[in-house]
Amino acid sequence: MNLPKERLYSDEHEWVLKNDTTVRIGITDHAQSELGDIVFIELPEIGDEVVKGEPFGNAESVKTVSELYSPISGKVVAVNQHLLDNPELVNESPYEEAWMIDVEVADSNQLEELKSADEYDQMINEE
Repeated sequence: MNLPKERLYSDEHEWVLKNDTTVRIGITDHAQSELGDIVFIELPEIGDEVVKGEPFGNAESVKTVSELYSPISGKVVAVNQHLLDNPELVNESPYEEAWMIDVEVADSNQLEELKSADEYDQMINEE
């Protein structure tokens, strides 16, 4: 399984990549493999607020529909429109092409509550 070290990870299987004042959010390789083939993605609009621990969208696979939970609170400043037209990218490139949203962080202290790649790897191996 692919786990980039420069990202942080949530208990709900989202990843976070820090930029200057924003973070980029997507779902992990582990999450996409559990979901199966993704056929539809629903994401918020630019300007929407996301709240840590609350759903910000859905990923629909051939097996199920799963809510996507925000690992951080803030304002959506970018949405990956290419992903909306090509949801299969979640399965093909979960850490690169399948980023979902960029969020202007409301409280940077929330980043400290996320897991490192090693901590996330340990968590999923205990499941």
